[in-house]
Amino acid sequence: MAGASAPEGPSTTSALFDVTGRVVIVTGAARGNGAAIAAGFAAAGAHVVRVDRIDLPPLPPVEEQAPVAGPPLDLTVDLVEGRSASGVLEATLDSFGRLDVLVNNAGVSLACDDPYADSPDAEAVWDRTLAVNLEAAWRLARGAARIMAGQGSGSIINVTSLGAVRGFPGNPSYQASKAALRQLTLALARDFGKQGVRVNNLCPGYIHTAMTDASFRDPQKHAERLSHMMLDRWGMSEDLVGPCLFLASDAARYVTGIDLPVDGGWLARGL
Repeated sequence: MAGASAPEGPSTTSALFDVTGRVVIVTGAARGNGAAIAAGFAAAGAHVVRVDRIDLPPLPPVEEQAPVAGPPLDLTVDLVEGRSASGVLEATLDSFGRLDVLVNNAGVSLACDDPYADSPDAEAVWDRTLAVNLEAAWRLARGAARIMAGQGSGSIINVTSLGAVRGFPGNPSYQASKAALRQLTLALARDFGKQGVRVNNLCPGYIHTAMTDASFRDPQKHAERLSHMMLDRWGMSEDLVGPCLFLASDAARYVTGIDLPVDGGWLARGL
């Protein structure tokens, strides 16, 4: 529209990245990347809802000067079951009255002797991987998007993978699920942008977690993966905290539908 001006943003740089008091759901929050992301939001003063199918350990202590929003709301549920996603959203609204951020982090990468075999094992791996990595994320995202649209604002962060955009051997179900989640992000961003809902992909590289520990400890595999990175180390779960805070905050208020790789330069590397 001619003559229209951009909306006014936060008045200070520090306010741009402020998530104090925002209500944030993090799935797969018991360990690894999800645990680090949940702890990062809590340390930044957000109200955190931690979701996992296993028991959730205490959050690490935060610095005395950090804003504290109170203890997390911990929900032990298997997100592939029935109306578990709706239950998570309802519990969040009952406790906090709103939802500002969803981090769809929960995911699995399952081993299979022959993923291309016509076998019960291969079928089970395919079904479980898509159920956790795609279908559960979809159910949470669609519900969260409707809540956020009603509020006029919100941020959904879908955690994908290098496997969403590159070919890796021996794990087609993981790559298919993450690639579908990556595209789902674009659909959600397109359909809910006019209602103030931003939806983005966080694309981790090789992060040292329980999922990647075997490769990390194998000297040959460790070196092979490191050879793809511009930065001379594997990632740590804490490396994902800053990008998540950015995507959740007003610093990213004009950012939607993007891939944000946190991969040490893997996707960008040439020779």
